[in-house]
Amino acid sequence: MSETTGQSDPPRHRGLRKTAARAGAVAIAALRVVRTFRTVLRRLAEVILALIIIFEEWGWRPLAALLAQLARLRPVAAIEAGIASLPPYPSLLVFALPTALLFPLKLLSLWLIAEGRLLLASLLFAFAKVAGTALLARIYQLTEPKLMQLAWFARLHDIVVPWKDALVDRVKATPVWRAAADLKSRAKVALKAVLAPLKPQVAAMIERLRGLLRRG
Repeated sequence: MSETTGQSDPPRHRGLRKTAARAGAVAIAALRVVRTFRTVLRRLAEVILALIIIFEEWGWRPLAALLAQLARLRPVAAIEAGIASLPPYPSLLVFALPTALLFPLKLLSLWLIAEGRLLLASLLFAFAKVAGTALLARIYQLTEPKLMQLAWFARLHDIVVPWKDALVDRVKATPVWRAAADLKSRAKVALKAVLAPLKPQVAAMIERLRGLLRRG
């Protein structure tokens, strides 16, 4: 009996070893796939976050500053003064207003895409996005003091802002951000060269507009 067992054990052990080896190889391959997938996801997240932050820093803030310049005009200044004087919850309503007003334009963009008018849909969506961003940025500047009087908003602000700042620091250390910053510098130089000859005409148009508004 012992001889039979001794003769049959080695093949069984070899089979077990082969099965274990295959299982180990599969586990290693799966681990490599998971690590690769995590790396791809991390890189994709870096790109998305970099684009969001780029949009905020190079879109939100300049557009808000541009609308702030319009506050020199009397009608715009009166509207902004009215917004700034609102209580907290009406301020919150006004803060959400640009998104609500421009939502139909985004729906129209989707309808145009369904109709095959991709270029017009893209232009309309870009306009809605830029206009919404500009209005939201400026309205937030006007309503922030009142919004911070809402306890839940202040708590949310104190949680989100430090988290966002830490995230911004991490994203700015990535190659994606450095490449985008380099591209921005080149674009600014090129844009200045294009717009420089137009500055006198633009300044004259602004002065005419101010004169018309003063008469009104």
